[in-house]
Amino acid sequence: MADIKNYTLNFGPQHPAAHGVLRLVLELDGEVVQRADPHIGLLHRGTEKLAETKTFIQSVPYMDRLDYMSMMVNEHAYVMAIERLMGVEVPLRAQYIRVMFDEITRLLNHLLWIGAHGLDVGAMAVFLYAFREREDLLDCYEAVSGARMHAAYYRPGGVYRDLPEQMPQYIANRKRSDTAAKRLNLNRQGSLLDFIEDFTRRFPGYVDEYETLLTDNRIWKQRLVGIGVVSPERAKAMGFTGPMLRGSGVVWDLRKHQPYEVYDRLDFDIPVGKEGDSYDRYLVRIAEMRQSNRIIAQCVEWLRGNPGPVLSSNHKVAPPARVDMKSNMEELIHHFKLFTEGFHVPEGECYAAVEHPKGEFGIYLVSDGANKPYRLKIRAPGYAHLQGLNEMARGHMIADVVTIIGTQDIVFGEIDR
Repeated sequence: MADIKNYTLNFGPQHPAAHGVLRLVLELDGEVVQRADPHIGLLHRGTEKLAETKTFIQSVPYMDRLDYMSMMVNEHAYVMAIERLMGVEVPLRAQYIRVMFDEITRLLNHLLWIGAHGLDVGAMAVFLYAFREREDLLDCYEAVSGARMHAAYYRPGGVYRDLPEQMPQYIANRKRSDTAAKRLNLNRQGSLLDFIEDFTRRFPGYVDEYETLLTDNRIWKQRLVGIGVVSPERAKAMGFTGPMLRGSGVVWDLRKHQPYEVYDRLDFDIPVGKEGDSYDRYLVRIAEMRQSNRIIAQCVEWLRGNPGPVLSSNHKVAPPARVDMKSNMEELIHHFKLFTEGFHVPEGECYAAVEHPKGEFGIYLVSDGANKPYRLKIRAPGYAHLQGLNEMARGHMIADVVTIIGTQDIVFGEIDR
């Protein structure tokens, strides 16, 4: 009988299930993982260092590119850090818009996660279902910012502009008939808020469809139940946050426990698991999508009845309206200075954190009084989760490593900063 000896296997980079440029060196005994060594350093985005050479406002688009599935939430932590150092007040309407788009972003993240995680473990159809809904939400991004992904919509002092009164519509062309265009435009006849409200009514039924495909599917359960179990104590010790922590039964959510913006005015629940395995983390994220939908619906209702400014009136921080800028020399000077020199942030340091779809995303900002950050440190949730991969994978099979990477919801832009 042949001896089975330990050997080393390279998993990735550019493996379809490695979610980007993750390289794992797996030490195997047969097909059983003895050690998993994650190697990072294949992306080198350099965001933290680049921020030291850009004005504060120029670094906003860099935040989108960190976790490119959770764009506006990254921006949120960064602009909050600037606002805290400067003592800038954000108009209430802008706070509601930020919270609404944070939750739209959470849905975007979780929809891609469920589609990619499904593909990883062999469930093909759910990917197509999830991307159907992502298209509607990316249209919301495009309506407010002009970009489908890297929006740069949040600004120190509020948001770039108010919500549009008209939702962009499809037009007929060589590939799309008049009838098809009319059908696609049925729920686009009103404003962006009308479109989002229509989406919140439809979305619970879509989540039911995902659950029909997966939740009681015996193959899905065989691949997830009991895989990558993390105890509450180990989850806290390894710095897990978000669904990775709540899946282990720890009730911790910054939106509830350290509320920011208007989360303390909204009604929603924090889903938690109890087993700490991949299946519980799946159930937590599914429940989070339902709760995010509730929050979005409440924001839509408030925004309908409460018009107002969406950007600070302090023109040292926020640009003046274009009409004023073209008719008033003072406003023109403010505009010119803001987009060339930028604004100066008072000397000091602060930490601002938000409940990112993947966990706690924090910005530690140090200013020396200049128009650029002296130091920027990003607390990315995926970095802490990746360090737990060795412990989670040990004793499992190679195929289970794919499940564990999927359940961690890793995006490398924020890990190799």
